[in-house]
Amino acid sequence: MTVALPPRRAPGAAHSTAYVWLFLAPTVLLCGAFTLYPIIGSYVYSLTDWNGFDASPSFIGVANYREVLADPMFWSSFRLTLTFMVFAVPLQVLATLLVAIVLNSPRMPLRKLFRTALFLPVVTTTAIIGVVMQFVFDPASGPVNLALREIGLVTDGIDFLGQSSTALGTTIAVYVWKWFGITLVYWLAALQTVPNEVYEAARLDGAGGLATLRHITMPLLKPFLVIITLLSIEASLQVFDLVLTMTGGGPFYSTEVIEVYIYRWAFAATIPRLGFASAAAVLFGLFIGLVGLLQLAAIRATRKTRSTA
Repeated sequence: MTVALPPRRAPGAAHSTAYVWLFLAPTVLLCGAFTLYPIIGSYVYSLTDWNGFDASPSFIGVANYREVLADPMFWSSFRLTLTFMVFAVPLQVLATLLVAIVLNSPRMPLRKLFRTALFLPVVTTTAIIGVVMQFVFDPASGPVNLALREIGLVTDGIDFLGQSSTALGTTIAVYVWKWFGITLVYWLAALQTVPNEVYEAARLDGAGGLATLRHITMPLLKPFLVIITLLSIEASLQVFDLVLTMTGGGPFYSTEVIEVYIYRWAFAATIPRLGFASAAAVLFGLFIGLVGLLQLAAIRATRKTRSTA
C-alpha cells in the first residue's frame, strides 16, 4: 500500500510568507483603521441618536433613515448631485476625447507640452484649487471678471460663486478642468490600442480624416467609452472637497451636494447629529455601490463583446 506524502515546502517558504505579511501589515492596518472601521462605525451610528459629546449614543433603530428619507433637503442634495453628474460627465468625456484625438496625432506640434499642461491640475490639491478659484471668480478683482470688463461683455462684475443661477455651473466647469487630464490619459491609452496598420489601410483606400474617425476610430473605442464614462460617473459623485472650498454648499443650498449635506449635519450644525448624518452617508454609500455594480456589469459585458468580435 502506497501512502501519499504531503508536498514538501520549499526551503525558506515560511520566511517568504512572513516577509509578505510583514510588508502588507502597514497597508492592512491603515486600511482597517481609516477605511473599514469608519464604514462599520457609520452603520452602527446610523442606528443611534448621538451628538458626538454624550458618553454613549442611544439606540433608536431605523428612525434616522425614516427622517432622512422624509427630509426635502436630502432629496434636494441628491438631485443636485445627479445634476452635477449629468452635466459634468458628458462634458468631460466628450471634450477629452476630442482633445485626445488631436494630441494623439504625430503631426501635432508640442503635443507632449500640451499633455503635461493639461495634466497639471490633476496633481494639484483639490482644496487649494477651490480656495484659489474664489479669487479667480471674485466679482470685484478676479481675473475672469476683469477680462470680461476689458472686452466689454459686462460692465459690473458677475458673482459667479455668489449667485444661485451661476454657482453650480461654475463649480462644474472647475471640476471638469481639474480632472480633465486624467480622463485625457484614459483616452490616449485607448487610442494606443488602435493598430497603425488599420489607419494605413484606410489611407490607401482613400479615406479622409473624418471618415477614418467615424468608421474606424470611434467603433474601436466603444468598449473604452463605456468604461471611461462609468469611471467618470463614479468620480463625479465625490466632489466634497471642491464644493466645500469653493461655495460651502451655497448660496442658499444651491450647490449642496449630498456629501456637503452630510458634513453640515455632522460637523457644521450648532448641535451635531452624527447618527442622522451617518444614516445619510449609508444611503449615499449604497447608491455609489449600485454605480459600482453597474460598472462591473458593463466591464464584463464589454469583455464578452470584445472576445466574440
